[in-house]
Amino acid sequence: MINVPENTDGGTPHHRHDAATRGYYDTGDVDAFYDAVWGGEDIHIGIYTEDDESIADASHRTVERAADKAADLLGPHATVLDLGSGYGGSSRALAARFGCRVVALDLSEEHNRRHRATNARRGLDDLIEVTTGSLNDLPYEDERFDVAWSLEVLCHVADREGALREAVRVLKPGGALVFSDIMAAEEAPAEAVRPAFSRLGVKTPATPTFYLERLRELGLDAIDFEDRTPDIATHYARLDEEVHRRAAELRNVISPAYVDELLTNLPVWTDITRRNLLRWGVFHARRPAA
Repeated sequence: MINVPENTDGGTPHHRHDAATRGYYDTGDVDAFYDAVWGGEDIHIGIYTEDDESIADASHRTVERAADKAADLLGPHATVLDLGSGYGGSSRALAARFGCRVVALDLSEEHNRRHRATNARRGLDDLIEVTTGSLNDLPYEDERFDVAWSLEVLCHVADREGALREAVRVLKPGGALVFSDIMAAEEAPAEAVRPAFSRLGVKTPATPTFYLERLRELGLDAIDFEDRTPDIATHYARLDEEVHRRAAELRNVISPAYVDELLTNLPVWTDITRRNLLRWGVFHARRPAA
């Protein structure tokens, strides 16, 4: 669904990839699509109770389910690092539910401006600090956070292993890492998933085994993967359905060219998910206590 332009500027590979990702997200069409179709709050794969459920409601359920995994660590005493915070839905949900402090980091300054403004309107700006930055170079000291959190962001990161290493570095002993991601099935042929992942700017997608192995190598324990793969098929079917049903309306708020791109692109994702070539779910692991 995401078409990240190629970036040929200098710099390290992850800096070039960050610049390409930032360039994509800082566009009006993308914001308008996420507002009109996804609800503009929790821009994540949803956990569905019904096949025709609201995309926004299902996406928020993902936030709630992920938060449950670290609820024992959360409260007014805790600080969470929200990696790739987007419009701030997760940050606000965590702050409102637990009274915890949240440090929200995102590449897109446009997202961050919107995030700050919404926090202020909802009276949560005293609990949430919004910062522009990269997952591969976190500007925080070691062992600062009780929970590190990221929903569907690592698929956009060129150096996923480095990003995980950084997340673990800033976790306190006993802290939790909670994240979800869009992945390829272990057995999926590369050429079969390439049409989808190429639009994420991703050459080689991760798999569940990749993440589980990296978490073990980083010394984490209590490692768990809640495989919710059926939900990704439902999610892209719902997006495809909504865009096709509302195409004429969407052309009034999104450029016709972008709507046409969605009408072409979403069926690709829907087909690949229905063929069980992707995986999605929520990972949870703990840094051993000192």
